[in-house]
Amino acid sequence: MSTTAELQAKHAKYVLTPWVAQGGLSAPVIVRGDGRYVFDSDGNKYLDLGSGLIAVNLGHNHPKVVRAIQEQAQTLAYAAPSLFNDKRAELAEELVSISPWKTEGARTFFTTTGAESNDDAVRIARAITGRQKILTAYRSFHGSTGTAIALTGEDRRWHGEPGGPGIMRFWAPYPYRSPFYASTPEEETSRAIENLERVLMHEDPRRVAAILIEPVVGSNGVIVYPDGYLPALRALTEKHGILLICDEVMTGFGRTGSAFGSTRFDVVPDMITFAKGVTSAYLPLGGVMIRESLAKTFDARALPSGHTYSGHPMCVAAGLAAVRAYKEEKLFDRAREVEGWLRSGLTALAEKHRIVGDVRGVGAFFALEMVKDRATKEPLVPWHGEGGLGVMKTFYAELRKRGVYTFGKFNVAMIAPPLTVTKDELDAGLGAVDAALSALESTL
Repeated sequence: MSTTAELQAKHAKYVLTPWVAQGGLSAPVIVRGDGRYVFDSDGNKYLDLGSGLIAVNLGHNHPKVVRAIQEQAQTLAYAAPSLFNDKRAELAEELVSISPWKTEGARTFFTTTGAESNDDAVRIARAITGRQKILTAYRSFHGSTGTAIALTGEDRRWHGEPGGPGIMRFWAPYPYRSPFYASTPEEETSRAIENLERVLMHEDPRRVAAILIEPVVGSNGVIVYPDGYLPALRALTEKHGILLICDEVMTGFGRTGSAFGSTRFDVVPDMITFAKGVTSAYLPLGGVMIRESLAKTFDARALPSGHTYSGHPMCVAAGLAAVRAYKEEKLFDRAREVEGWLRSGLTALAEKHRIVGDVRGVGAFFALEMVKDRATKEPLVPWHGEGGLGVMKTFYAELRKRGVYTFGKFNVAMIAPPLTVTKDELDAGLGAVDAALSALESTL
């Protein structure tokens, strides 16, 4: 059996790691997961405060999902998407039951990733409306495939440019660093909507097929919009006949304290894109849910998309077991309890540590924004800075020393445990965060 050092050397030699320079990379070799923990090849245990990549909502190795995968592998490993499949039909039905369209109904086009889902949602929106333009927010991430990377608003899209035509951007609310110089949540909302109306005026709303938005900004800082913003955005799209697509790749499946972020914030979109939590990330599965009033468009014309692995039997079997586990164990609501623990625990850390500028989040989806100075809000690490994580690497390394894993982007660190986390586990994890913040402060 290979040693840890040999496995790390092999990984560095043969595997390309996403989004980072490859030279000098070193990380634990993860070989096992159990509940809220992952284990490396040396037997070290890490509390997963990042839920993988905000994906392992059920925790690791949930027995019901593992058993469903095993049983499906023994029964049917693949069926062409042009054929019907029992698990596909059952999962799609379960998705309607937790969607914002319980009464109207909806249909799902299955993909393998969130990026594919956003690609397909845009193509479908253009086909339905006959319009071409798509609007997305600047501080957003929608995936790294061809259209999805063009939809993305932050720096990762730069290497995908020039993308396809017709994608425009707007500023969405960011209360901590208001792009509208607002001083209250209400002002932030009203100015953001006014700004979007101005953008639409200059782009011609009759040419805009859809607005695609994350109900809570994900990897770009866990930004929770002020109350009223998403409903006002929905009203604006309805006024102009523009479709609203909610990218729920991170916010879906209980992460915000509801089945979907759109339901937590009382918004009924026209489509929802999803991935990650639908299988608790055990197998790759994504999809586009389309409300029935729009999905029926394709009863008389061809759906303009398809994938070899659309509705892959292994993946939808995992998804079906996961969704049923969420429902049976009442995990869609449990994040509201976790929210109280996180808010109080992280607020206490912010009061103690001068480098924590902001604590924000909803459900089991929180973040710490690190600053050099609270008064000026200067980021501890420049956003889009050439140094990447910079000194934040110290923070994550100190966490791993204390048996905790999470991740972040530039000066923002994610704190988003599985929905099954216990109070004692979270308290221990926040204790490690406290120590890691102290260690980071000592280097500044």
